[in-house]
Amino acid sequence: MEKVRVSEDSQIRELLDWAIADKKVINVTGGGTKLELGRPTEVDAELSMSDLNGVLLYEPAELVMKAKAGTRLVEIQKTLKDAGQQMAFCPPDLGPLMGKDAGLTTLGGIFACNLSGSERIKNGAARDHLLGVEGFTGRAEPFHTGSRVMKNVTGYDLCKLIAGSHGTLAVATEFTFKVLPKGEKTRTVVVFGESPEQAVKTMNRAMSSIHEVVATAYLPADIAKRTDIDLISEPEKSVTVMKVEGAAPSAEFRCKALKDMFKDCGDIEELHGMRSEKLWDFTGNVGAFVADQSRIVWKISTPPAEAASYIASLSESLSGLEYYLDWAGGLIWISLPAATENAGEESVRGKLENGHATLIRADASVRSAISPFHPQDKIKMMISEKIRDGFDPSCILNPERMYALPEGAKS
Repeated sequence: MEKVRVSEDSQIRELLDWAIADKKVINVTGGGTKLELGRPTEVDAELSMSDLNGVLLYEPAELVMKAKAGTRLVEIQKTLKDAGQQMAFCPPDLGPLMGKDAGLTTLGGIFACNLSGSERIKNGAARDHLLGVEGFTGRAEPFHTGSRVMKNVTGYDLCKLIAGSHGTLAVATEFTFKVLPKGEKTRTVVVFGESPEQAVKTMNRAMSSIHEVVATAYLPADIAKRTDIDLISEPEKSVTVMKVEGAAPSAEFRCKALKDMFKDCGDIEELHGMRSEKLWDFTGNVGAFVADQSRIVWKISTPPAEAASYIASLSESLSGLEYYLDWAGGLIWISLPAATENAGEESVRGKLENGHATLIRADASVRSAISPFHPQDKIKMMISEKIRDGFDPSCILNPERMYALPEGAKS
C-alpha cells in the first residue's frame, strides 16, 4: 500500500483521478488515530491529510472559524482558549483509547466521525456546529456546501451527510464551524454512592432543572478509582457528576443550588477548575478504558430511561463487564474481556431495545466477523447506497469501512 501525503488540493484531485481510472481504493486519514475503527479493508493507497493544515479564518466576534482538515484539534482548541471561546460540543481525543498518542486528532477526523464529548447532550453534536465543507467527491469533482452563518435552507444540508460518513463519501479539505464563548468558571457537583437507577434519575432531574447543567455522567466505583483525582478515586464509591459553567457568581450560585437539590441523595462534594476539567477529559476521552488495550470497547446510544435496566440485563449475560454512563444515561461506554465471543454482540445488540451499538475497539478478526457499525434495515441500507452512489459511484473511497457492499456494487 502506498501512503500519499498531500499539501495542496490539486494533489488530491490527481490521486482521485488515478483511483477512478485504475479502479483503486483509497483510505483517507488525518492523525491516524481511528484507522482501526470500522471494518478492516484492503486499500491501494492511503491519503494522508495531515500536511493540509492551518486555520484559514477566525472571527471571534462572529463566532466562526474555518480550518483545513488536517489541522490538529489541540491547535484549534488553543487558539479558541486564548480568545475565551470553545468548540461547545467538546470533541474528544480518542487517540489513547485506540492505542495512539494523545494530541494527534485532526479536525477532519472529528467531523468525519461526528465525535462529541460530554456536553453533546446540552450543546448538540459535532454536525450541529458544522456550517460549511469544501472538498472533492469520489468523482474527483470539487464541491462547496454551506456558509459562514447558521440559516434555514431549502433542501438537504450536505454538511450533515459528510459528518459521520467516516471518509466514505468525499475527501473533505476545509471545514467552517461555529464556536461559542467559554464559561469563566467550571464547577462539578459530585454525588457519591448512587446505584445506576438512582443516578439516571438524578442526572435527568439535573438536566431538566433551571440550573443550566451542561453535562452529567455516572462512574461506578471501579471506574471512579481509575481517575487521578483524589476526591473522586479515594472514597471508592460510585459518583454521579453534574457540570455547570459560566460567569463566576452564576456558576457558584447554581452549584450551591444543585447541592441543596440533591442533598438527600448521598454525600456531596464539589470540584473546581483544573480538577473539574480533568474529570470531564477523563469522561469524554474514555480514559477509563485506555490502560488495557486488549479489552473490547463498545459505544451504546439509548434513551436515558432505559440505561439502568439495559446494564442490569447485560451484567447477567456478560462476564467481566465494565461500563459508565454519559449524556445523562443516553451514552453508555462498555468494556469486555478480549476473549468474549464475537465481542458480546449477541447480548450487546440483542438486549438493546432502542438505540444503536458501535464497536469502537476490537481485533481485526472480530471486526471482520461482525459489523462494527449498527446494522441497518433494508430501507436505510438502500438509501445509504443511493447516497454513496451519488458521491462515489466507482467505490474508490474506502467503500466497505462502514458496511459491506452489496454483491456486484463495486466496479
